[in-house]
Amino acid sequence: MTVVSADARRARTSNHTSFVVEQLGRAVVAGEYPAETMIPLDPDLCEMFDVSRTVVREAKKTLAAKGLIQSKAKVGTHVRHPDDWNMFDEDVLRWHSAVKSPGRFYDELFEIRLIFEPAAAARAARQANQLECDQLFALCDEMEAAKSRADFAVADYEFHKQVLRISGNRFLRSLGDMVQTALYSLFLMEKEENFPTTRADVAGNHRAIAGAIASGLPELAEEAMRKVIRDGRERTSATPAE
Repeated sequence: MTVVSADARRARTSNHTSFVVEQLGRAVVAGEYPAETMIPLDPDLCEMFDVSRTVVREAKKTLAAKGLIQSKAKVGTHVRHPDDWNMFDEDVLRWHSAVKSPGRFYDELFEIRLIFEPAAAARAARQANQLECDQLFALCDEMEAAKSRADFAVADYEFHKQVLRISGNRFLRSLGDMVQTALYSLFLMEKEENFPTTRADVAGNHRAIAGAIASGLPELAEEAMRKVIRDGRERTSATPAE
């Protein structure tokens, strides 16, 4: 008989739980289980995903912590209204970005970015040192030299993450996942053939942010960041839906 250690069992259970969380979370965000409707009962979920009740219970706890579902004794588990979901949760953001027609999600995502990223750029302009500014310019160089949209997207994200880091505000720094989701969404929606023509313009606009921060000009840095975000939203809006 093969003896499975307690650690191995926990790891296997954790993997199965993550799988169920991923599948149910995506389904809820995609609207397969609308608000106020019940998700399948535990025995049905066990059969659906071929997992134990322990795994299902843990998965439901995780989704409840994200604000997606709520369980009531003798009633079952229902989907909560989207207004109650934790939109700062990394998984919830990622699941939204995978939806084909996110609509309101994109509008709200760009709106919140316009609130905190220009402010972060202004703070960065007040306190950035030379090394931090050099890193910003280096990331602009990477954007200009990018041979693929994937390489460009990585440099783009690292640039925005660096601005949040330079701001010195821990709350702003923690919003990096939200920016990553926004940029990843743009990456998915923009057409490949647009990349050569937009690359130089986008990189140049980011260089304007870096220049304002390096020159210690908060208002200019704030406005330059606002332009980058608005331009990104316009490119997304101009992309025909598939």
